[in-house]
Amino acid sequence: MTVTIFNRPDIQDFLKVLSGLDQTNGNPRVKQIVHRIVSDLFKAIDDLDITPDEYWIAVAWLNEIGAAGQAGLISPGLGLDHFLDERLDAIDEALGIKNETPRTIEGPLYVAGAPECHGFARLDDGRDTDGHTLIMHGTVYGSDGKPMPGAKVEVWHCDTRGFYSHFDPTGQQAPFNMRRTIIADDQGRYKFQSIVPHGYGVPPGSPTEKLLSALGRHGQRPAHVHFFISADGHRKLTTQINIAGDPLINDDFAYATRDGLVPDVIERTDDASIKANGLNGPFAEIVFDIKLTALVNGVDNQVNALRKRAAA
Repeated sequence: MTVTIFNRPDIQDFLKVLSGLDQTNGNPRVKQIVHRIVSDLFKAIDDLDITPDEYWIAVAWLNEIGAAGQAGLISPGLGLDHFLDERLDAIDEALGIKNETPRTIEGPLYVAGAPECHGFARLDDGRDTDGHTLIMHGTVYGSDGKPMPGAKVEVWHCDTRGFYSHFDPTGQQAPFNMRRTIIADDQGRYKFQSIVPHGYGVPPGSPTEKLLSALGRHGQRPAHVHFFISADGHRKLTTQINIAGDPLINDDFAYATRDGLVPDVIERTDDASIKANGLNGPFAEIVFDIKLTALVNGVDNQVNALRKRAAA
């Protein structure tokens, strides 16, 4: 027997009461959002005949996610971060803005305050002896196609074990290991030396993994490098590149892979290249130029300044 009550007038009145729509005080935007979300949840309970047991299992899972600090991890895992990017792309298209360097998700592991360097930075501290040396460089261009001296390039990535500094459960990494802020040189160029990162997975046994397993999905990411890029008169770009050849490039649980963000990896073994970069052996090279877009009516219409981020 199917019983539904969502459309009853008393339930509709109840939704207005619980979301504060019958009150003059409070925040109108919060009321609007809560009313819509709770209405959708009520309707889902009705339509799918969700039982009290199923509901309270979900509440317990939400408590686990909060206690583990993994809301920012399951968000991309459920495609919400990617959906936000798709909406921003659609808004830009409607405004006639072309993003020659695509945006993609930030992820939950940025840390503010990384040491600042000019032109060149060494990201890793040399202690990850399993790492293959990486030299990555490029030029930041403005909306007029000209190089942007002084552009800020914030970069961060994980080690060969898949751990980020400040979030490393082993405590082996120094603060800001594999994190730097690079100020582009007078020709708009940035360059850094590090190691080729590895992919990683969500913590085993975590609430994030439990949900993904229930969906028949994995929680693995391909190897990648994160970027924030900003410059005067331009919108801040949030993006990341994947390491070409990683088997998970098109099977990323966080849905961050986008066309234009998988630059070639060139293996350099010749003495001239090795010496030119002050190295002692072969290395991987990635060239990644970045093209920014202008402010919209003097405003960055895509910045998420209110997002809470980790601080050292």
